[in-house]
This record gives sequence, C-alpha cells and structure tokens, in this order.
Amino acid sequence: MSGWRIAVPMLIAAALAGCAGGASLLPDSAPPPAELAMPGRWMLAAPNAPACGLSFTARPGASEGTVSPEGGCPERFFTSRRWSLRQSALTISDDSNNELAQLSYAGDRFEGKSSSGTVLTLAR
Repeated sequence: MSGWRIAVPMLIAAALAGCAGGASLLPDSAPPPAELAMPGRWMLAAPNAPACGLSFTARPGASEGTVSPEGGCPERFFTSRRWSLRQSALTISDDSNNELAQLSYAGDRFEGKSSSGTVLTLAR
C-alpha cells in the first residue's frame, strides 16, 4: 500500500511537469492509433483552394488501398488513386505511383505537404 502513496504523487507531478512546459511524456507526433480506420470519406484542404472529398477504400485492417477523388481537388489530386499508411506517414499517389502528398497523423487529422510543397490537411 505504501508503494501507491509514493507512485501516485510521482505520476501526478510528472503529468503536471508536462503541462508546465517541461519534458513531455508523449512524443511530439504521436503515431495513429491502431484502430484508425482509413476507409471512408475524408476532406482534403489547402490554402486558397476549395476543400474536396477523397473516398478511401481498403480491406479491413489494411495499411493501403485505393482513393477516389471528388471534383474540385487542388493541384493534381484529381489523379489520386492509391494510399498507404506506414507508421504515422500517409502517402497519397496517382495511378502511375507518383507521390502526390506525404502527411503525418496529428491527433484527429493528417497534416503535411503535397509533392509541390503546398500545405495540406486531411480530416473526416
């Protein structure tokens, strides 16, 4: 029982130190949770461009699949055909396997850049 009396305050202190700007117990870019399911409709947003829908499909539990873009996508995202998720990096490619974007998981969405450098956000 005395171990709990020491462990609980230490855990609370460590958590509060993270809130105060000290060393965090969490990595800066957390990997996507194991239960993250890519299949479904996501919205791709870029500065000074209308958002467009991208429909991701895959077998259950797969780390890659196909993409079907809706109209009005920025840059060359109308050619999106494939996606793959490796660790926390999502890659979107065209029908010739040319990379269109590299995005990183950021909480409830993906953030990154297109192959031409445009800042992108992909969210449900």
